This record gives sequence, C-alpha cells and structure tokens, in this order.
Amino acid sequence: MGERGGARPVPRSAMSEDNWDLRWPQSVRVFSKMAREDAQVKSVLKAVSLPILRTTWRVRANGADEALVRMVSEDLHLPVEGESGSEPVAVASGRVSWQEHLPWALRMLTYGHAYFEKVYTDGSDGPQRLRKLAPRLQDTITRVNVADDGGLESIVQRAVTTKAGRRMPEVELEVGRLLAYVHDAESMDWLGVSMLRSAYKHWRLKDQLLKLEADVLDRNGMGLPVYKSVSDSDDRDLSKGEELVTGLRSGATAGASIPANASLTIEGVKGQLVSPREAITYHDAQIARMALAHALNLEGKGGSYALAEVQMSMFIQSLQTTAEYIATVANRYLVEDMVEKFTGERSGPFPLIVFDAIGSRTGIGPEALAQLRNAGLIIPDKALEEHLRRKYELPAMGPDTSPVDRAPIVDPEEGEAS
Repeated sequence: MGERGGARPVPRSAMSEDNWDLRWPQSVRVFSKMAREDAQVKSVLKAVSLPILRTTWRVRANGADEALVRMVSEDLHLPVEGESGSEPVAVASGRVSWQEHLPWALRMLTYGHAYFEKVYTDGSDGPQRLRKLAPRLQDTITRVNVADDGGLESIVQRAVTTKAGRRMPEVELEVGRLLAYVHDAESMDWLGVSMLRSAYKHWRLKDQLLKLEADVLDRNGMGLPVYKSVSDSDDRDLSKGEELVTGLRSGATAGASIPANASLTIEGVKGQLVSPREAITYHDAQIARMALAHALNLEGKGGSYALAEVQMSMFIQSLQTTAEYIATVANRYLVEDMVEKFTGERSGPFPLIVFDAIGSRTGIGPEALAQLRNAGLIIPDKALEEHLRRKYELPAMGPDTSPVDRAPIVDPEEGEAS
C-alpha cells in the first residue's frame, strides 16, 4: 500500500520556534554571534568537537571489493583499517580530505544543519571520482524545500555578485547533489535545532549582567565625589562644584581646586554592594550543561570528582553518538553515492567510514598486556601490534618487520616466565 500520511512541517505548528530572533534564517546570525563572542560558548563547542576531530577515522573494507575500498580511501584521504602504518594513503591533488571536512560538518551543532555539495570528476579520463565536498554555508541558504513525505527535495542559495561584478542568479541544489547533516531534528524541516538553543536565554542574561558589572565597577570603584559649597545660596559656586564632581576622574595627574571653606569628599558605597558575579557564574554553568559538559564547571573546587566521572561518562557518550551520526550519514549518502558513480550501479557490500571509540582508553599498560598475553587471554597478532604502535607513538611496521614473537616474557632476575 502507498503512503497516505504526510510529514511535511506545518506552518505555525505548536512545535515551531516561538522566539522570532531564533527562527531560521534569523537564527544563523544569533548563533554565529554566540559562538564568536562568548568564551564559555566557544569552550563548550571546542569540548564537543575536538574529541571527534582527534579520534582516528578509517575505511573498513566490510567485504567490499578491494578496488572500491582503495577508491574510498584515496578520495577521502583516509587509511584502510588493518593495513600497516597509521598515515592516510597518498592521494592525487583535488581529492577530498576527511579531516578537513569534519570541522565543517560539526557546524551542524552550532546552526542545527550543515549542507555540502558533492562534486565529481566528469569521467572523461576514467570512472567518476569525488573531487570536492563543498560547504554550502548556512547564511547563503534562502530556502529548504521539503517533500510532502518529509524527505529533502533541494536547497536554494541566494544570488551573489562575483568579484568581477557579474550578478549570479540564485542556485537550487537538488537532494542528489547534497550531503546533509541535521542536528537534533524536532520536525521534518531539515533545519535541525542548534545545540546553543537551550543556552540562548543564559547567554542573553549573562551578557546583560556583564555590562551591569562593568557599570558597577566604573561607578563605585573610585567612589562618588561630593562637593559641599561655602554657601547654600551661592548658585554660581554650586554650579562650579557640580561641574567639578561630574568631570572628576582618578589618575596619576588627577586633582581639584576648591574655595577655602568648601569641601570635596569621595564617598564610598554604604551598605552591602550587590555583585552580579554569582549570577554570571550560574549562567556560565547552565551554558555548559546544554552539552552535558558538567565537568567543565568543577575547576578543582566545589564539586565531587566521583560525580564528575559520571558526568564525563555521559558527555563522552554524547560525543560518541554525534560521531556515529556523522559516520552513518556519510556511509549512506556519500560512500554509497561514490560507489555508484565509480561502478555505475548501487550494489553492496559497501566500504564503511569508521572511527576509534571516543574515550576508549582503558589505562591498560605494557605490564598488564604482558600478563594477559602470558595467560593466553589475548593473541599478539598484527592488528594488536599496529594498535600498540599507534597508541605509544612507535614507528609503523615496515615490510621487513619480523613476525611477533609469541614466546612467554621471561624475567631475567627470576629466570622464569612472568
């Protein structure tokens, strides 16, 4: 039976954004400002992106033809899982770098979405190969066209003027050309929800409090100058005194001259001066919570590190989930498309883009590995040796490397296997 229902977003839906400043496309400017100007927002974005960027990404054969594995490896500048060495294969100029693509893909966290145009060679000198994954920046998109069933149809980029002064018309990019990452989608609008959305009110309030704190320090840091005139009825002297105190500033050459019977005093604040610092700290903490980055707030005091370990585990799981989403989208809409362009048909099995689990270090040292090996619980095969060389930054295995010695490790002092 055919599909009867629809999933296209409804205008003025109850799920729609109710803050007009944060409705797309106005939201792009707001989230860009948050990421650019606020140190806490910037640090949280770094915290959620750097582990994903730093983990090792590879191409897994997954039972695919060797030529397809090599093609994906070369075109994305990624090493093949299980091959000797940790460096990506050498590629021809014009190919894509996956490590350069990742930071652009992670901008979906800031804006809710990230679009790329897949550009291939024309196939005149052989099979079509991926030449470019061109970012289509969020502030250039004017429309996202969605089908009745909720599927993406196309995006439209605004008209631009080239350096030569030529007016370029708006461009529509159909879904077949696109690689789309959408973060935390709440409706089928293909715009997603920025990770910064829940931090917006805290950012706004913190910004106001920072300005208030600057005003408090500026006004009360030196104290309030007060001039007492020689006579209550001498309007001229009172006017000069008012001009004196309003223009008085602290400094190395600051000073004032007053009549003999007049007085000039600097009055401090009486009573308790309310500081917005505690409120600023609170809003900073809430900004970190939006990314499950609670442990960023402990700073060595005022928190339990046992609790921080639990919070960090949740944080790492969220990073792992984000990386898995990127890999899933790339495998389905990029790798399969690359194979179809290369072979002319879309049939598997397909190679896979995979990565080392984020935060997967268990703290097992060489001594523990030796004990596991001697107990027969692990076998020092090629894959394990390659992993250890990578982990401890040892030279990669060469073609003349001798096989791994599987004899027990002997303690020279005791004369027996340890």
